[in-house]
Amino acid sequence: MTSIPFVTLEVPDPTVADDFYATAFGVGTHVRARASQAPTTGFRGFAMSLVVSQPSTVDSLFGTALDAGATTLKPATKGFWGYGGVLLDPYGTIWKIASSSKKDTGPVTRQIDDIVLLLGVADVAATKRFYVERGLPVAKSFGRKYVEFAASPVKLALYGRRTAAKDAGVSPDGTGSHRIVIGSDAGTSTDPDGFEWEAASASREQHGHLIAHAGEAEVVL
Repeated sequence: MTSIPFVTLEVPDPTVADDFYATAFGVGTHVRARASQAPTTGFRGFAMSLVVSQPSTVDSLFGTALDAGATTLKPATKGFWGYGGVLLDPYGTIWKIASSSKKDTGPVTRQIDDIVLLLGVADVAATKRFYVERGLPVAKSFGRKYVEFAASPVKLALYGRRTAAKDAGVSPDGTGSHRIVIGSDAGTSTDPDGFEWEAASASREQHGHLIAHAGEAEVVL
């Protein structure tokens, strides 16, 4: 299975952003930040999705994110598919937090079951083909509407750009940098929509941490 150990979000101040992601979501192992002033406007073409087991977990993560400076794009609420909502963090990244359950079945926790990188692309079939040719196996596919690849610990999924924007509650219009880089053992490449992949390899623990290398950079996860 393809490994995506982390994604890198490009932000003006990585130290402040790292504190936000640790406080709001506790995803420091799989989401890191690096400095960038690359110009970008509107929808950046992707969203981070946190999948959890029950509504109280959604509410807990929503609450800490709002307290730390996030804003609401879609309030957490029940829907046909379960319970969830969408946030915009202070650095422009969209976060969807959702559970397939509409009722709590246990004590309140902050456990995240899955982290999913949702890419909004111009042509789902073409981008699916691009990734399949580079060795990413398809786990789920619904025609030109949705594709999910077998990757871990961060999962990868594709929507059409307009569908992804509608799901997030924003306009599909946007220009400039995506401000995200995907670290993976799939190698270095740029997909048809301009999303960048960097080679990443993980080494086992030093001083209680996993250390991941992206190119010549080193980050403690």
